[in-house]
Amino acid sequence: MLPEDNTPWPPPPFDGSQKAMKVWDAWYAGDTDRLADIYQRYPAYRPAQFSGGLVGRIARFFWGRPNPQATKRLHIPLAADLARGSSALLFSQPPRFVIGEDDARGDRKPAQARLELLLGGADTAAILLEAGELASALGGVYLRAWWDRSISDHVNFATMAADCAIPRWRYGRLAGVTFWQVVAEDTTSGEVWRHLEHHAPGRIHHGLYRGGHDQLGQRRQLIEHPDTAWAAPLVNSSAAIATGVDTLTARYVPNVRPNRGWRHTPGLAQLGRSDLDGQEPLLDALDETWSAWMRDIDHGRSRLFVDKQLTHTRGPGTGATFDSEQAIFTPLPGASLGSLKDGAPPIVPQQFAIRWQEHSETATEITELILRGAGLSASTFGDPRTAGLVTATEVNSRDKLSETTRDQKINYWKAELAPFARTLTELDRVHFGSRIELKANPEVRWPVRAQLPPFETAQRLAALKAADLISLEQAVRERNPNWSGDDINDEVDRIRSEVEQRTRSQAVQPHLSGSAAIHDRFAH
Repeated sequence: MLPEDNTPWPPPPFDGSQKAMKVWDAWYAGDTDRLADIYQRYPAYRPAQFSGGLVGRIARFFWGRPNPQATKRLHIPLAADLARGSSALLFSQPPRFVIGEDDARGDRKPAQARLELLLGGADTAAILLEAGELASALGGVYLRAWWDRSISDHVNFATMAADCAIPRWRYGRLAGVTFWQVVAEDTTSGEVWRHLEHHAPGRIHHGLYRGGHDQLGQRRQLIEHPDTAWAAPLVNSSAAIATGVDTLTARYVPNVRPNRGWRHTPGLAQLGRSDLDGQEPLLDALDETWSAWMRDIDHGRSRLFVDKQLTHTRGPGTGATFDSEQAIFTPLPGASLGSLKDGAPPIVPQQFAIRWQEHSETATEITELILRGAGLSASTFGDPRTAGLVTATEVNSRDKLSETTRDQKINYWKAELAPFARTLTELDRVHFGSRIELKANPEVRWPVRAQLPPFETAQRLAALKAADLISLEQAVRERNPNWSGDDINDEVDRIRSEVEQRTRSQAVQPHLSGSAAIHDRFAH
């Protein structure tokens, strides 16, 4: 159900998780103003800097220090790259949803075709890529079903970020969830209008609230705001829309579990762990290292200290200039009494050394620590040190950590995508009259490995086939892990047909050669 009026928002204990997600989101977005605001809430010069615990650590953050001299501060968007790389590792080749031989009521082929329409298009691949990034950054992501005949002729789904949802759990499973969205905000008065959408089995409740930044406020009529007016004629007396199915129309996919910081906190223990969790000091140190490197470059600019007698005055109060293109300078009488009287050179160059190697090695080490903390290999992000003449075995060895993490995350996604796909088919049957009806969850198939080199795959399968250790059907299945059983059977039939034609052609060739020899003999 929807919350009562004047409820603190977000309600405890989710107010604590929302604060952590705001920090991760600031690193993910690369918003240096938000980072400075988060870490500068603790003044720089105070006893907290010398204390232990969280307060002491935050007070010493690079982004929490004052910048009185306005020196350059460079932010490296490694958090965003990490989330993008994690998502690409999972969904650069999207999974395929396949109905088993006996899992559909009636003809399976029309059901599979409809399932392909629901979950096999480019829009599904794009949504999953977005979901993968949000899950990596915030520790998890929600998938929400929606349908609207004026927009689409079938059921669709969308992503909902974990920092705009309040879940309800039962035995560690999602039993209900409330999504919210700020639809209007008055920065002067602090008034905030929120649209709440509560998903429960069989129904979706909609509510509009007018309150403040930390409080939900009073519930209002949906018709009072244009962003929620569309739902007013659709809801019943309980402000709910019947879904027509008994299952929940939303799912939660954790990034990885357990969440080390919240595993003893009821309500938060079921949330996933962000790839940025615990990485904030390292991300801060990386920005500090790169900023110091840029400061070295700034200090290392070549400068000339020129004697005053070599400059040309521009008049009283306008300063003087030095012509660097001038080739001949004539000493002025009495120069020994001026700035050159001690025999100092008239032009003194100055250029500090740039400690590029020290900074580069430090940044590389910090980057590798961050990637390892997220369970990813540096080569996944195009590490230049992996370039050159390396064997496929060496590449696979460098990618092993990423592949292990990928397999781990795929299991979380499979556990939620399979039942969610079945719910989508049930909604499609209820609201769009499709004939697809499943007796079991469809199978979710991922490629054996993201972007596996074709030549390496061919060599491995050829060696197994030559040793009679793999069947033709299994070889085709491993070569095309996203194909359905029908596609695999059709490909096996085509291969066997081509082999038979080639065999007959080779058998006919010797016969033709022998006939030609006999004809030539009798001709002579």
